Amino acid sequence: MFRKLLVSAIALMISVPAIAQETIKIGLILPMTGPFAMIGREVQAGVQLYLAHNGEAVAGKKVEIILRDDTGVGDIGKRIAQELIVNDKVSVIAGIGTTPSAVAIAPVATQAKIPMVVMSPSTSAITSMSPFAVRSGFTGPQVVSVAGDYFAKSGIKTAVTLVSDFGPGIDHEEWFKKTFEAGGGKVIATLRSPFVNPEFSPFLQRAADEKPQALFIFVPTGQNGTLMRQFVERGLDKTGIKLLAAGDVVDESFLDQIGDVALGVESGFHYSDAHPSALNQKFVADFMKANDGLRPNMMAVGGYDGMALIAKALQKAPASNGTVLLEAMKGLSWESPRGPMTIDPETRDVIQDVYMRRVEKRDGRLVNAEFATVKSVKDPAKAAAK
Repeated sequence: MFRKLLVSAIALMISVPAIAQETIKIGLILPMTGPFAMIGREVQAGVQLYLAHNGEAVAGKKVEIILRDDTGVGDIGKRIAQELIVNDKVSVIAGIGTTPSAVAIAPVATQAKIPMVVMSPSTSAITSMSPFAVRSGFTGPQVVSVAGDYFAKSGIKTAVTLVSDFGPGIDHEEWFKKTFEAGGGKVIATLRSPFVNPEFSPFLQRAADEKPQALFIFVPTGQNGTLMRQFVERGLDKTGIKLLAAGDVVDESFLDQIGDVALGVESGFHYSDAHPSALNQKFVADFMKANDGLRPNMMAVGGYDGMALIAKALQKAPASNGTVLLEAMKGLSWESPRGPMTIDPETRDVIQDVYMRRVEKRDGRLVNAEFATVKSVKDPAKAAAK
């Protein structure tokens, strides 16, 4: 009798399948090859570090990251987003390395009614292109408005701007001019270099001819070292022109390569790997250990916090319905390696502290040392659009 019961129990165990843990799939679209590959590498590493710190299960559900390379090209990003939604049944589209990709993917997220977590591009208008777009990074107007106001009030009266001729560059130019002049300064010339294969020499010469007190620059990561070296090579540093920068230009992942020409450059930004908090110190140490000494930058913290945003929304609303998940993201607040941050429930952009920083050498390494803080900054472009 006992043997019959034992055999029956074993048979029952075999016939009843194990209950599988539900999986939440996240489609991570990033440029992993091509000219923007460093953006993809930093964002992906930030996402993976968050999972390493917090585990790969959220609210009892396993998180599966499906990484796809769009090379930073909009049409490719759009096709990949469609495939991830239709074939892979992802609950969230995330990453989004470049503005062209964000513009192309936004209508796909809207049609599918799933959140699109923008971890990298800083063009302000992106979150206006889809009601499902949520930003975990920053906007150009958000950081440069703080810098423009600070520089004007610090005694700089005249400036020339030199920016790359694409969405984020135009944002930086507009908001630096607006806030610098509101603070009492004057932008006497606005220069735009080509986005692809720029030659900076003629623009630097034109800037020198204007004889400003300062030159404010913004170019994509990868072009920053060339521009700053040419500023010195052409002798503009000897003319008394002060070099000011958007925070992207003194990106930590390139700062060591740029070298001492960056010393003294001031910028306004939302993140520095020298941010003096225990959470950031752990983030930096663990990131560098996991990535062969690569320093985390604004893209890395955008990936880390983008994953935090998704996880916290899933904890708040375990249902994978896209609209419910989006609503759970609005208004979320947490402590990031960058400092306190909140998702604006109206614009779905980040409300965060912005720091004034100066490039200094500490223990033989160049860092963006913070020396002033403006608390809880919203994207001013959204307020201006109302």
